[in-house]
This record gives sequence, C-alpha cells and structure tokens, in this order.
Amino acid sequence: MPYENLAGRTAVVTGAASGIGEAVAVLLAEQGARVALLARRRDRLDGIVEKIRADGGRALAVAADVTDAASVDAAAERIHAEYGAVDLVVNNAGVMLPNPVDDGRVDEWQRMIDTNVTGVLRVIRAFTGDLVGAAAAGRTADLVNISSIGAHVPFPTYAVYGATKAALTYLSQSLRTEFGPRDVRVTNIEPGLTSTELATHIDSDALREEIDGMLRETGSLSPQELADVVAYVSSRARHVNLRQIVVLPTRQA
Repeated sequence: MPYENLAGRTAVVTGAASGIGEAVAVLLAEQGARVALLARRRDRLDGIVEKIRADGGRALAVAADVTDAASVDAAAERIHAEYGAVDLVVNNAGVMLPNPVDDGRVDEWQRMIDTNVTGVLRVIRAFTGDLVGAAAAGRTADLVNISSIGAHVPFPTYAVYGATKAALTYLSQSLRTEFGPRDVRVTNIEPGLTSTELATHIDSDALREEIDGMLRETGSLSPQELADVVAYVSSRARHVNLRQIVVLPTRQA
C-alpha cells in the first residue's frame, strides 16, 4: 500500500524489539523514514536494525528502559545527536500481567503502571519539544499511542492492565487539547487480539490457555497489520488527525 508523507521523517518507536513495535519500525523505514528503535533488549534491536539497513533503510538501535527516567533521557540525547529532532513518536512499549486483584500482586501493578502509563509520559516529555518545533516549522508532527481494547472492554483478571490502558486512552484524548492547537497530531490506537509477545509474560497456565482459546475462536491481528494502521494515520495530510482507532479481528466482539 502506498503511503505519503513518511519519507524523510524522523521517528522514534518504543517497544521495538518485537511484535507491533518491530513491525512499525520496519515499515516506517521501508517508507523512507529514519527510525530510532527503543527497547531493553539490545541484541534484538541490533538484529532488526541490521535487517533494515540491509534493505536500504536507515535505523538506529537505542537500548533504553522506559521505566527509568535517566535511561529515556540518555536515549533522547543519543537520538538527537545521531538524527536531530524527531517528528514522529510511536509509544508502543507495554506489559500485560493479568491476575485476580485479590492476589494483591503490587509488584506487577507497579510494573504495568510504570511501563504503560509513566513510561509513555517519560517518552512524551523527552520529545515534546521536537514535535512542537516540527509543527511550528510547518512540518507534519505525530504522537501515536498504542493503547488496547481493554481500555474500555472489561475482562476478568485484567483490571489493572485495563486501567493502565484506559489511562493511556484518556491521556491521548486530553493531549489533543494541548497539542492540537499547535498542529501536533495525537492518535490513540486500540488493538484487539494481536499476535505479540504480551501473552508470554503471563505466569498462569490457565490464563495463557484462556488467551489461546480466544485466539483459536476469533483469530488475531498480525503486528504488520497494526503497523499498516500506524503508517496510514501518520501519512495523512498534516491537517487531518485520525484521533481514535479501534482495530479488531472481524470475529472479536
């Protein structure tokens, strides 16, 4: 599918070591963007960057942990040194740790909050100046947040995960009131069942089997299909903001 307005742009993609983040980074690079890939697993990033470069794209591996403010700041400094200002930020890093609330797993709650909410805010803080500056100079500027259908569709044992994604969905909506008047677009994308590594973080055999059952029943989206949505929204004319997109497998209610 052809995309306009992506060649020559400078993008940051978090959670880029696998799944949706990897697919987004690869597609943006294929379309002519310079892409900084952020994730904790440096070995994975290096392999993806090597493939992008072998295919003629421009990419930079930046090992960073969005739960650590100093790590995010250091990543931003390196990206600025290598690529200059950024005009497209894709907040994809996330973690899903479902368990009953009465299990009281405070460590898991905190990890989801630190990654899915505060981690997004750290990245936004690091690149807000870039996005606002790009828009002020007449260029297209995009902030794309990957939330989840769980933001407003409740699932048993997913209360805290869903709450973090609801916070991200609301944050995206609210940020439009701050960024929109300055010509920075904010898009919130809520995927349904998608084939990613999120389910591998689950430590309950029963909950993993539950997800496997849903996948067998409804099918799933591929990371590449979500990447297509990200590329589409960020390649529209700069005065067009697709602010909220829910993407589901057709059979998912």
